[in-house]
Amino acid sequence: MNWEMILWLALAASGLVILASFFVDRTKSAQTAPTPADRPAHPHPIHAWLEIAWPVFFIATMGILTLKELLGFPAVLLLATALTGIIWGVDAYVLRKSRANNSAEPIVVEMARSFFPVILIVFVLRSFLYEPFKIPSESMVPTLVVGDFILVNKFTYGVRLPVINKKLVGVGLPQRGDVMVFRYPVDPTKDFIKRVVGIPGDKITYKNKRLTINDQPVPTEQLDSQTRVDDRLAFQSYDVIRERLGEKSHISYLDPRMPDVRVDAVRKFPNRANCAYNDDQMTCTVPAGHYFMMGDNRDNSEDGRYWGFVPEENIVGKAVLVWMNFGSMKRIFTTIE
Repeated sequence: MNWEMILWLALAASGLVILASFFVDRTKSAQTAPTPADRPAHPHPIHAWLEIAWPVFFIATMGILTLKELLGFPAVLLLATALTGIIWGVDAYVLRKSRANNSAEPIVVEMARSFFPVILIVFVLRSFLYEPFKIPSESMVPTLVVGDFILVNKFTYGVRLPVINKKLVGVGLPQRGDVMVFRYPVDPTKDFIKRVVGIPGDKITYKNKRLTINDQPVPTEQLDSQTRVDDRLAFQSYDVIRERLGEKSHISYLDPRMPDVRVDAVRKFPNRANCAYNDDQMTCTVPAGHYFMMGDNRDNSEDGRYWGFVPEENIVGKAVLVWMNFGSMKRIFTTIE
């Protein structure tokens, strides 16, 4: 379904109705009434269309801003909250006093009054408490699968200002083994999800499909070897291992046919000098205020091996729960470890 076309059509149709309303008399007098006092004026037919047009115009505008990535969704939500709040507030404290007692509330004000509390609640919940995300790729299989809808705790790593993501109150710091959502360093308009492998100051080595942190091998146990069909409908053979990062253990997939790092795919990135690559290993020292991230589907993940470190200001939150997956209902309410 082409949502962009639907939004543009909705915007155009509702815009035409709103524009037409400025060129017609909003009321029509009853033909048989001797005086206006005997029979009240009836609303013009366009009034009924405006009750639909204004909400559609508002929703379509916010949708296009998001879909075209002219603004990030948090910025669109902030704009919608501010716009509806200002319209409602100005009418309540200024314009309402100048309206006749029997005059109807303008439709745009009625819309703002209805939308504002709902949008405000969503904005507060999403900005400071929990934010929903959908998993689009297989980079975190088997912990997270395509189609998982997850909740991300926004205050575990500190309270941050919406949109600009500036930390106001420090609560905690990411720990090794956390599954974290962050703004992709290469393109901060995109959100990525990976597992925290290295914290500031850590020396990370990845060699022969095994992690070493600060010259200490990460405890690893091989569980199985399997073959599966990936999201490109190709057969993938992999080893199933259990890794322990700190106090937390998780399952990872390793493809023995793949190199530890595809050196030709490594980008130029800030603090690139902290990393050394060759054909059989990668070693990186995590700079202050940064984190090193890797996917659990180790050989089907574009992660810190290829684009470097995640700065602290890019952190979004900690993934805590799968709340829905329409393709696998048994995953609902699965905690993310």
